[in-house]
Amino acid sequence: MKRRGSGQRRGTSTGSTQQSRSGGLLRIIAGEWRSRKLPVASVEGLRPTPDRVRETIFNWLMADVPGARCLDGFAGSGALGLEALSRGAARLVALEFSKSAAQQLSDNLRTLSADNASLHQTDAVSWLDKKATEVFDLVFLDPPFRKGFLQPVCQKLNDNGWLSQGAKVYIEAESELGQLPVPENWEQLKCKTAGQVSYYLYAVRG
Repeated sequence: MKRRGSGQRRGTSTGSTQQSRSGGLLRIIAGEWRSRKLPVASVEGLRPTPDRVRETIFNWLMADVPGARCLDGFAGSGALGLEALSRGAARLVALEFSKSAAQQLSDNLRTLSADNASLHQTDAVSWLDKKATEVFDLVFLDPPFRKGFLQPVCQKLNDNGWLSQGAKVYIEAESELGQLPVPENWEQLKCKTAGQVSYYLYAVRG
């Protein structure tokens, strides 16, 4: 998900179906749905993670995606979760607060007949604020920048038992953060910066 300029957490419905489909197209890069193009909701500040960044991410995760149980905590367009499903992930849970973004992602999941995915229109902080009802092997976190969501989400993932042993967590964050507010038992495996955005991959230890 991309919500850079507005820094918004809460999206609002854009109204008509036509409006909800006017945010451009998302292209799935590889796997079962390779080259499929799907509409993206017109939500201010929302755009799919760029193709070249997704290539890098999924090169990092090449051995981890097949069979993985995935959580996309700030799903937006669904670019990361859909790419994971296309490449063989076993399950996806997607969380998205914006009504219009969630509706478009729901439509896209239906178009792809992705019956191994579930979507919740909610915010990640609230959804994770309970003891885990399932565990995830792979988590994608691309929260709105400069809103303070990253630390509580990471802590709740860790403390409430949502992560499998050795789970991988991918994070996109504003580059000025430097050291990310992640739990001490998360080991940084990868880091790359492009302009104002930094990309991280962590492994959960212990």
